[in-house]
Formats: sequence, structure tokens, C-alpha cells
Amino acid sequence: MKRTTTINLFAALLAVAAITTFTSCSNNGDYSKEMQAKIDSMQTVLKTISDGNATLEKNLTTFDTLDFTVFTNQDWVRLHESHAKDIIVDWPDGHHTNGIEKHIEDLKAMFVYAPDTRIKQHPIRMGSGTGEWTSVMGIMEGTFTKPMPIGNGKSIQPTEKSFKIPMCTIGHWKGGLMIEEWLFWDNQTYMNQIGLGK
Repeated sequence: MKRTTTINLFAALLAVAAITTFTSCSNNGDYSKEMQAKIDSMQTVLKTISDGNATLEKNLTTFDTLDFTVFTNQDWVRLHESHAKDIIVDWPDGHHTNGIEKHIEDLKAMFVYAPDTRIKQHPIRMGSGTGEWTSVMGIMEGTFTKPMPIGNGKSIQPTEKSFKIPMCTIGHWKGGLMIEEWLFWDNQTYMNQIGLGK
């Protein structure tokens, strides 16, 4: 069982136990108005935590599908399932893009020279208590088997070397979609592994 699922399950069980306790207390007419207000406040807090856990797990599950299925299989028509139309994407080389169409264009470019690029695991998955922010660490791998375009009609011939690097994505979510995404990986290690490092 994934660590986040275990933590979420524990939190949900704790919330249910607390709500049950507070609900039974709140049904007792012996409490003062002040005590009842405190009980009601705690129930609201517990509901917020429970709702946040559900949102976080939903967003993390959506992100698993994004990497394991949409990205890995280059199923770009499904990118809207996780990305807002006007998403801002911040890349490891420092540039950022606006809009899902430009993001798809950049993602496609990664597969031109390494068509087997894939992400099949997320060893670390976490996020904020509200589920509005997620952070996922994945393993990106592939092989440099096709010419790499470098502009002006020029390209670098494939080295047939494989890469396997850790990468991290931080996502900011609104309404079940990422509105901004930050991508992190070590470009120098990446270039070294595909045989283009200096």
C-alpha cells in the first residue's frame, strides 16, 4: 500500500472516530452553548481535513494517470484531464510556457529523439492538507535512438545510450486541474547519460 494511502486511511479513521465521539457528545443536551460551539467548530475542522484528504488523493491519482498513461503513451488528447487550458509550465532549463497547446508541443519534442521515454513509477507522492498542491517524484527513463533536432535543419545523431533519472513535478490545482506545473530534473546528468555531456 502506498505511504500516502496509508496516511490518508489513518487520518480518515481518526476523523471518523472523532466525529462519532463529538456527534454523540453534541446530542447530549447537558452542554453549554460555548461547549456546543467548540464541538461544532471541531466537526467543521475535521470535515475540512477529510475533504482535503479526498481532494489530495484524487489529484495524486490523476497525476499517476498523467505520467503512467498519458505521458508514457504520448496520448496528448487526454492532457486536458489533468491540465487547465491556460496552464503555466516551468521547465528545468528555466523557461516557462503558457497554455496546454505549447506544453503538448514541448512534451512531443522529448519523444522525437527518445521515443521510448516513459515514467512508470512515483516512489514519492505527497501534497498539502487541502489537496491544492501536490509533489510527485518519478523516474524518467528512455533511450536516445533517433536524431535530435537542434535548429536550422541540423540534428545530433543518436548515441543509442539510455537514461534513467529522478524527476519531480510540483502541481498547483484548482477544480481538479493543474493551473501551474513545475518540472525538475538534473539536465547535466540527463545529457551525460545520453552521451552528450561535456
